[in-house]
Amino acid sequence: MPILAACILNGKENILKNVPKIEDTKIAIDILKLLGCSVEEQDNNIIINSKDMNCTETPEKLMNKMRASIVMAGAITGRFKEATVYFPGGCKIGERLIDLHLEGFKKLGINIEEGVGFIKCTCDKIIGAEIDLKLPSVGATENIMMASVFCKGKTVIKNAAKEPEIVDLENMLNSCRSKYSWSRYQCCYNNRSKRIK
Repeated sequence: MPILAACILNGKENILKNVPKIEDTKIAIDILKLLGCSVEEQDNNIIINSKDMNCTETPEKLMNKMRASIVMAGAITGRFKEATVYFPGGCKIGERLIDLHLEGFKKLGINIEEGVGFIKCTCDKIIGAEIDLKLPSVGATENIMMASVFCKGKTVIKNAAKEPEIVDLENMLNSCRSKYSWSRYQCCYNNRSKRIK
């Protein structure tokens, strides 16, 4: 899910190989299409082109189906400096708050407006910051990583999650030439270029 969301960032064609055909993947693809991305599926490969993405508001019904959909917030805000994202659903273990995500965004200079069932993220620019997570949340780590791809300065995420999907996202972002280095205890981000190329 975070790698699918990260395809928003570079505004170009992305080819993902060996993508599992599961319901979460289908929902994520549907969200990307409604945001204006073109998506082509070839067996287990997916080609996503976000060049003509023209919408920064996620569809409420699809967001409500899947917990992981919240990572769209970091990717959309990272690229467009604005996003309207509906609260995620789909979690079988009960309600889990997204306060760590929002606290991280605020430290990056992103303004958060909370409405009934949605959040609106806006900023003039994203500024690097040191963010110390209260707990190593996978989703918050991913969201902060993607939101800070085009930030001015350096972002350090302390107490970052260290699950394999974090490393996979790191590798994907590195392949787009954003500069991440990751360790067990912290995730450091240093963007040396203005844009992903």
